[in-house]
Amino acid sequence: MDAIKFVQTETFKGNTFPDFRPGDNISVSYKIVEGDKERIQIFKGDVIKITGEQTTKTFTVRKMSSGVGVERIFPFNNPNIVEIEINKRGKVRRSKLYYLRDLVGKKARIKERKHLKGEK
Repeated sequence: MDAIKFVQTETFKGNTFPDFRPGDNISVSYKIVEGDKERIQIFKGDVIKITGEQTTKTFTVRKMSSGVGVERIFPFNNPNIVEIEINKRGKVRRSKLYYLRDLVGKKARIKERKHLKGEK
């Protein structure tokens, strides 16, 4: 198994994304290829979980689209991700926010972190 980990670390392309945590509201810009055309689409929502390590690290983003919850899993090592922008920093006490799936309306909101260390 060490050979597999060695190959993964050698082929890992470290993207320079901002540091975000579960509970943060982010906008993920990623490329979509339709036939011979390329376009950039933005997926804006809350980070529900971050799992994995190095090459297998992924994050899940959840948004509400016309009253229906939509979740999408993005790998960190995806060349189609153009940029990640942090809209709000969330104040949560868990690393996996699966409970948001059952909440509706104001209860599904995440409080915003007011004071951040190192930022004004």
